[in-house]
Amino acid sequence: MRTAFLASLLGASLFATLPAGAAGLTFAVVAPTEGPLAILGQQVRDGARFAAQANGDTVVEIPEACDESDGAAISKAILAADAVAAVGFLCTEGLAAALPALAEAKVPAVTLSVRSGILMEDALKKNWPLFRLAPGPKAEADKAVEVIVRDWKAEPFALIDDGTIHARELVETIRLRLEEVGMKAAFVDTYRPAQEQQLTLVRRLAQTGVTRVFVGGDRTDIAVIARDAKGEKLALAFLGGEALMGADPLAPMTDGVAAIALPDYPALPEGKAVAAAMKEQGIFAEGYVLPAHAAVTALATAAGRGGDLAAALSGTPFATAIGTVAFGADHELAENPYRLLVWRAGAFVPAETE
Repeated sequence: MRTAFLASLLGASLFATLPAGAAGLTFAVVAPTEGPLAILGQQVRDGARFAAQANGDTVVEIPEACDESDGAAISKAILAADAVAAVGFLCTEGLAAALPALAEAKVPAVTLSVRSGILMEDALKKNWPLFRLAPGPKAEADKAVEVIVRDWKAEPFALIDDGTIHARELVETIRLRLEEVGMKAAFVDTYRPAQEQQLTLVRRLAQTGVTRVFVGGDRTDIAVIARDAKGEKLALAFLGGEALMGADPLAPMTDGVAAIALPDYPALPEGKAVAAAMKEQGIFAEGYVLPAHAAVTALATAAGRGGDLAAALSGTPFATAIGTVAFGADHELAENPYRLLVWRAGAFVPAETE
């Protein structure tokens, strides 16, 4: 009765992809159980367990220390559990150490967080079965360039950053990519972050004549910049990166500010029913909960097809709680998971153009 009830909530598209022959699988869930990342680890465990139980599978929880002490302990625990695959891996250290042994045993690992380009390059060269459900290291810039080329082609624009390593590299990557297609920024600058007001910056932007501004900076800075621009009655449209998904700033966000970020998965059509079913069991579908659910769903579906599990994961779409998921030959997500979101009435929502 419980399985039938969940199936009706989750929708036929999710459960129809899980063949009966795939039941009885064991998945290792590798995630922190202690320290500051323990809350994220619990999200991973909740999502993975919920998906596994719905299909009659089980999970074995394996602690992730997120430091050099992980060593080979993670791979030994995964193999001792006779797991067909492992999901989670919020940190690079344990994942990198575990991959050689997992490759030998033909046990795929799906990371929900590690974005290291070097690690994935090594995995592909050495034929390690690593798959990334998190965005790749270039995905944020790729989506920003796509949006700017599509929407700003006829507009003078500025590229500014707060001087931090990530923001500076993001903006520089965007600048170079845009210049390759003939789009040159009218103004490029580094601003001083964490200021109570940014009137000087806003007035400098106004003097350049730009109408569009990409900001490599955190949520509070962008909120202040947009607020001050509105106060100066300037028609400036602002776009930022994933950093806009941080904690609420002291300054309220201005309607119309856009962000390149991951969508709110529980609000998606595919995620609503799963989130509702989880809530009935006291699980809130936040953070890594639905991505972990999606990873187990994809693995169970692939395992039900028989043959080598890593091979079955590549090139085939899977219906999941975060939408359709497919891994390319490079073991990255075939579709960029970033979306264009816009701030409306107190929240970032999908832009109408998406």
